[in-house]
Amino acid sequence: MKRILQVVGSMNRAGAETMVMNLYRAIDREKFQFDFIYFTKKECAFDKEIISLGGRIFHINEKDSKSPFLRTLQLYKIIKKEGPFHAVHCHQLFSNAFHLMAAYMAGIKMRIAHSHNTSDANSSSILGRIYQRLSKWIINLLGTDFVACGDLAGKYLFYRSREVLLIPNAIDIDKFIFSQEKVATDYFKLPEVDDNTLFITQIGRLMPVKNHKFSIEFADFLKSKNIDFRMLFIGGGELESELKNLVENKGLTSEVAFLGVRSDIDQVLANSDIMIMPSHHEGFPVILVEAQVAGCPSLISNNISPEVDLKLNLIEFCGLDESMDTWLGKMNELTKRPKTDERLIRETMRKEGFDIDVSVKRLERLYEKK
Repeated sequence: MKRILQVVGSMNRAGAETMVMNLYRAIDREKFQFDFIYFTKKECAFDKEIISLGGRIFHINEKDSKSPFLRTLQLYKIIKKEGPFHAVHCHQLFSNAFHLMAAYMAGIKMRIAHSHNTSDANSSSILGRIYQRLSKWIINLLGTDFVACGDLAGKYLFYRSREVLLIPNAIDIDKFIFSQEKVATDYFKLPEVDDNTLFITQIGRLMPVKNHKFSIEFADFLKSKNIDFRMLFIGGGELESELKNLVENKGLTSEVAFLGVRSDIDQVLANSDIMIMPSHHEGFPVILVEAQVAGCPSLISNNISPEVDLKLNLIEFCGLDESMDTWLGKMNELTKRPKTDERLIRETMRKEGFDIDVSVKRLERLYEKK
């Protein structure tokens, strides 16, 4: 059995982490076993399942992880002490440079850089852009294999001369197909909501890039139009207290609910009328794959990669500089579209590689190379 060290930072319910977990569940664990590097000592959402599947979790404390030198040194020590590892698989965009360096120093023959994004906050400063350029050079120098969730994500992190393996953000299709019988989650059964209530869901960590403040402004606008709606925020994060205070100050506590981190995303999507994603930037979010499989329409910012639209008549883009009336108009149009045929969804997901069975075979072939 070959052990693969996944450098992920943490394993909470977020895009790249969910993708890794989906692959971990499906991979042949008699041939391959995953171990994980965290940059936190805090318990994460997937810890118990990782341990139950035979994985190990190694921690680099947050203080050391903030220093590129100390993080590289600590990762090198873990690789040497806890190995042997067949491969080190790195998932942290430009920080992959330091992780690949540690793997190279430790003598790992297969060093995989995996791109999950098409943009990065560091682009806004001169020093940030210098850091990106240097990191990109190291990644392309020390990486032996290159993986991306989509074509644009691959072009963002890797040189054009590199052969990039595309592994889309695959999911278990059968879990999300909307025609399956679903049991409504608790919030959808409250006595004060009825069939006319519009359920708007935003799923993602409560952090600046996800732009929940825009969603709250949109909720305030909807309330001013006397629209019967509930906006549900799924996820946790650094902005939770600030966002809750904003909701309270705007008098939206009856309309906006924070449901925290949940494991029943399939049911949330099945019972939502529309998902909203006004992010400042994204790569290829797993949740947009899940939403389309669930038949849930999604209104998203045009800062998100156009690759996410799988041509199932379920995605609509809108600019963050557009008026609230424009967002409302597009939301109304989206929610009135006829439901997409389940057979078309299945065929599209398998053709595009979003079926977990297809993606895991690609990953196994990669790990078997050396």
